[in-house]
Amino acid sequence: MKRLISTLAISLSALSASQMAWAELKAGDKAPDFSAQVALAGQVSTFTLDEALKKGPVVLYFYPAAFTTGCTIEAHLFAEATDKFKALGATVIGVSNDSLDTLKRFSVSECGGKFAVAADTDQKIMKSYDSVYLFKTNYANRASYVIAPDHTILYEYTSMSPDKHVANTLAAVQEWDAKKK
Repeated sequence: MKRLISTLAISLSALSASQMAWAELKAGDKAPDFSAQVALAGQVSTFTLDEALKKGPVVLYFYPAAFTTGCTIEAHLFAEATDKFKALGATVIGVSNDSLDTLKRFSVSECGGKFAVAADTDQKIMKSYDSVYLFKTNYANRASYVIAPDHTILYEYTSMSPDKHVANTLAAVQEWDAKKK
């Protein structure tokens, strides 16, 4: 019985790790266009990827749920770095399955009014980016993308840990910026 439980635990662990590696779109893929209702500093508007890309690259990040520990950490980190992204011409947007009412509060308290968060309650965006979390399908997998103005995905990073999403996407935007000069 111990052996069976151990084998099952190893299999589930491997499945979890592999799920995070294969689910998302990859660098070089074309980013699907989307429009969504967003909250920014508690105010509701519409975000359209195609329009944002006319201004520069977009950092699109998916997160499981507003006000959870990891998502709060990640939102704070993106808020702290938003001015650095803006200086490079990049727009940051977060996407989750949360309601717009929840995101209005989250955009103020956790995002510091620095960037928009989109309500993807029908999961169209999550599905188009293959970012639905395998083990809890009503949540997004924690994945970050840097999308070039021509809709090409420049960089993709997936990890349920929020720690490196901001640093990695900022480095990718900086690399893009250096190449265009």
